[in-house]
This record gives sequence, structure tokens and C-alpha cells, in this order.
Amino acid sequence: MSMGPYKLTVMFFRLTNLLANFQAMMNDILRKLNNTGEVAFLIDNVLVETGTEEKHIEVVEEILKRMEKNNLYIKLEKCI
Repeated sequence: MSMGPYKLTVMFFRLTNLLANFQAMMNDILRKLNNTGEVAFLIDNVLVETGTEEKHIEVVEEILKRMEKNNLYIKLEKCI
């Protein structure tokens, strides 16, 4: 019985390079936002600094869209 093609939803890591692989993945996902100077990230922390509340909401929505597109989720109790 064939299951057909499938897409992995879990990124496989070796313990020795876990953080480096995750950081590289975040670099790919958020690269353009990081280049604006409004977004900084390290491993699983994403910091957003903008001049206005409207721009802040716009940037956070873009981050959430990119993360959802890549099957990444945010733990609400870690958000400030």
C-alpha cells in the first residue's frame, strides 16, 4: 500500500548542530526583515523595534505569516 508523496513537518536535527541549524533556518525565513533594522533574532527569540504602533503591527503580522508558511508556531506564554 503506497502512502504517496508526503512533506515532512518536523525538522530533523543532530544534537551537535541543533542551534546552528535552527538559526540558519530562521536566517532564511526572516532575512529581508532583518535587513530593515527593525527585526533582530537569535535562535528562538525575535525582537521587533519600530517607530510607530502601526508599523509594529505590520512587521509582527509579516513575521507571523512567514512563520506560519514554514510551519513554525509561537508559544503565547513566551510573548511579552
